[in-house]
Amino acid sequence: MQPDTNPSLAPRAGYTLPVFACASAIAALKKLLVPETELDAVEVNLVNPDRTATIAVEQMAILPDGSALAITRSDPGDNLDLTRHTPIWAVVSWGQPGQSDRIQVEGGEGLGRLTQENDRPAIYAYATAVLKANLEPLLPPDKSLMVTIILPEGRSLALRTSNAAFGVVDGLSLLGTSGISEPLSAPGQLEAFRQAVREQAQQFDTLVFCVGENGLQRALTLGIPAERRVKTGNWLGPLLVEAALCGIQGILLLGYHGKLIKLAGGIFHTHHYVADGRQEILSAIAAAEGLPTAEVRQLLAAATVEAGLTHLRQLDHRHQQDWVSRIYHTLVERIDQRAIAYIQANADRQIVVGAAVFDRQREIVAMSDRAATLLQTLLVSC
Repeated sequence: MQPDTNPSLAPRAGYTLPVFACASAIAALKKLLVPETELDAVEVNLVNPDRTATIAVEQMAILPDGSALAITRSDPGDNLDLTRHTPIWAVVSWGQPGQSDRIQVEGGEGLGRLTQENDRPAIYAYATAVLKANLEPLLPPDKSLMVTIILPEGRSLALRTSNAAFGVVDGLSLLGTSGISEPLSAPGQLEAFRQAVREQAQQFDTLVFCVGENGLQRALTLGIPAERRVKTGNWLGPLLVEAALCGIQGILLLGYHGKLIKLAGGIFHTHHYVADGRQEILSAIAAAEGLPTAEVRQLLAAATVEAGLTHLRQLDHRHQQDWVSRIYHTLVERIDQRAIAYIQANADRQIVVGAAVFDRQREIVAMSDRAATLLQTLLVSC
């Protein structure tokens, strides 16, 4: 597999999980059509972008029930990605009479379920599109196809993600809108992020650091001008320093609470491979705010910080209290303080930083006083 990137000059791009699922399905279908077929690789039309990728095939077999299995292995490029080298299986069999779709895609073991969508498999639009675009040309006119995607390690890997906070349970999802896995978390990508900050600093003195796609989208719904947004990836610490050195006077931090909470604990690279401690940070702040010890233990034992937030909301509802407001206001204020101190220590500059965090529905949970002031400034500038 050779993405169009020179590794000696830049971080190497890879491919997203839907591409490997599709490659496995292509190989399995070719095996189903001609059982003697043995392939080392297949060509996948990525659809987005409009180009072809060569994906290695690890194994192929005809199963006892007459279906065909093929296996590929994920390569996300130079990303800190927990799916690296995970196997992706596709089992294909001829469809049944009356099958609603000519190509029907199902989720097997290790592929997550969407709890908010009647437990349907976590197979998103791009994955469906790329599967159909590649399989339909191979399918005989009188045949339909059943495709089952299996991620043998998906259930265990999902425990190390925040998928459950977004309603994906029991496995990983075939997520993404492109076949290319850009190396946003690779060390070599930091310079590109820094350059983006430098360019925006030439136009503005106040920016919005958006953590991930969710942050970028939420900024727009708040009315923030698109050109003020900076996508940070996980590089919050270095980018805060870069902004300060470039003369930026104010930064609004906007992101999912399960990411930004790390800054309250002094963790300024937010990828889970680097550091975690999210439940511990939430529990410590809750204890300092006077939350009863038994409830603090519940937060500490929560599977995710989203689950911890849900628990606090339930406490507030049952007892007519305001734990969410108290704890999360302290949380965002602490994020501000730690970020300002980090910049002072590493750039020796004074800069206003304000944090706003949202939940999995992108509803703002808390906004610091500094963040509210920065937001008002940004809205007035529109």
